[in-house]
Order: sequence, then structure tokens, then C-alpha cells
Amino acid sequence: MHLFLTEPADEPILCDELKRTFVGAETELLAPGLLRTDVQLQSATPPVLAFARQLLPNAEPVNAVSIREWSERLFEAVASRLPESQPWRLHLAAHYGGEGAGGNRVRFIREAFREQLRKRRRQLLRLLEQAETPFHETTSLVQLWLTAPDTGFLSVAPAPTPWQLRRCVWPFVKGELPVASDKAAPSRAFAKLVEAEQRLGLRIAAEETCVDLGACPGSWSYVALNRGARVIAVDRSPLREDLMANPRLTFHQGDAFKFGPEIPVDWLLCDVIAAPERSVELVLEWVRQRRCRRFIVTIKFKGQGDYGKLEPLKHALPPLCKEFFLTRLCANKNEACVAGILPESPPAQPNS
Repeated sequence: MHLFLTEPADEPILCDELKRTFVGAETELLAPGLLRTDVQLQSATPPVLAFARQLLPNAEPVNAVSIREWSERLFEAVASRLPESQPWRLHLAAHYGGEGAGGNRVRFIREAFREQLRKRRRQLLRLLEQAETPFHETTSLVQLWLTAPDTGFLSVAPAPTPWQLRRCVWPFVKGELPVASDKAAPSRAFAKLVEAEQRLGLRIAAEETCVDLGACPGSWSYVALNRGARVIAVDRSPLREDLMANPRLTFHQGDAFKFGPEIPVDWLLCDVIAAPERSVELVLEWVRQRRCRRFIVTIKFKGQGDYGKLEPLKHALPPLCKEFFLTRLCANKNEACVAGILPESPPAQPNS
């Protein structure tokens, strides 16, 4: 079985998304935000699930009474299923009680497990990575989630499974990232861009050129300018005064959906308030016409009927992008984020 984690209020939305993705999919709610399903995951066509915060592929129920017993269960699974010549990562988390519940238990299990590795499998310990960077094809992932002090679920995903399922298996524990804070930013919206960069594994860099559509009051331009990038900001209203005075910012007053750069830019950034279908069409237009090398765009929802409007992105983007993701960020509210990297050359066209 596979376990999906989502925001506690989003379980019905994820259930609907699973049913759109997998015909006849059946789900079971195991705990708030934790869904079980037995759908078949195909590595050749990995699923894109915007409302799945994290996935535990092929998860198994596990029981243990003591810290030592938990560490032994974990050691047995890792030692028997992981290759001893490739890097791997370990995610341990508690999924019960309130915030912070189970934290000490998880910490003690991790320490006891590492001690087992030191004594019995030093090579596996040397290959254990602490990184949160995107998965490589040779990276394995082990996840243990406790749903109570003595029960939980264990998922062992040998390489290349985490890489193959990277659009819904994240390199962050429980798929979560802390929401960034910066009181100098024009608004809290800057946190969405920062999180999207982390998930994409790329940051806006100095001397790169960004187009920021619907830029006012300027939070996304603020991030790019602080990185030393050049920004073309497009909106009907000007940005905050200090951003407008920045020599690396060019302001175009007008409709964000009608703007097109004279030459391709490094980044398309867009957090504009618009109907979801308009933002979806904008992404596909920019990508198909290769107006940018990378993009980060927010898709905002107005009602429950809008969630299915993400489907065109799931079908159109895989052949057009070198990498992409579509997910509800930790910093998102009633919205999702799509981000991606275009290949250096246009994809080959099928023979007619």
C-alpha cells in the first residue's frame, strides 16, 4: 500500500485528485491528513499530485514497544533492502498528538538506530546523507512515521524509486518546509518564492533576468533584486517605492497576461491574482514558446470546482520540461504552485 500525507483539511481534495489520476482508486483515512491507497504507481509515468504533501511508497505497518525494538525493526529493513554502495536518506517523524508530540521518541529512535549501524553496518552509516537537495537516480529513501508511540508505517524505497517518484516524494521530512520570515519584504508572499526555489533545487542568481508578472507590491521582485538579478516587473500599479528606485528593476505598467519579453529570460515569476484557467494558460504559453528557462507560478483557486483545472498542466508539462513540480506549498493558502526547468533544446516533435 502507499500512504499520502496532505493538509488535514485537504483529504477530500486529495481523494478526488487520486480518483482523477487513477481510475477506480480507493482511499482510506488512517489519521488526520494521512490517506492509504493501493493504486499502482508506474515509474514510467510518475503521478503528479498537487495536494499530496508527501508519499510513502509501499509502506508497511510496523509495531514496536521500546526504542530499542524500533531501532531493530528499522535496522533489519535497511540492512536487508538497501544497496551498500549507494547514498541513502532517512526520514523519521511522528504523526500523532499535537505539535511536537513524539519528537523525543523519534530522536531517541534515530540515535539508537545510528548506534546499530556503527556496530553492524558502518558502510551504510557512511553512505547516509543529511541533505535536502533533489534526489539523484542513485539515492534511496527510508521513511518511518510513528502514528502512536508503539505503531507506525515504514517505507523503504531503493534507488531509483525516489527519483522516479520525485513529483510526489520530497527530500524533506513529511514533505514540509518552514515558512520563511522577512519583515523587510513588501508582503509575506515572498515566502512562496523562497519555498518554490528550495523545492526546485535552484535559486535566482546574480545577473539573471526575471520577469515578474503581477508584481505589485513587489515581494517576488524583492527576492530577485536582493539576489542581484535584473527584474522586469509588470503590473497595473507600481511596486513599493524603494523597489521602483532600484536600477536593476524595469517597470512596465499594464496587463500581465499581455506582456511578452523581447528575448527569452532566465525566470518567469508570477503570483498574479487571476482565475486558475488563465494562469494555467499563461504557463503553457510561456513554456511552449520558450520565453523563459525556468518558471515559478502561483495558481489561485476561488472554489472547490477549481482544483480539477490543474489537470492540463499535469499532461502538458512532462514532455516540455526537464524538471517540474506542481504542489500546494507550505506557504500557500487556497492556491498551488507550478515550477519547472526547460531543457536546453526544444523537445523533439513526433513524426506526423
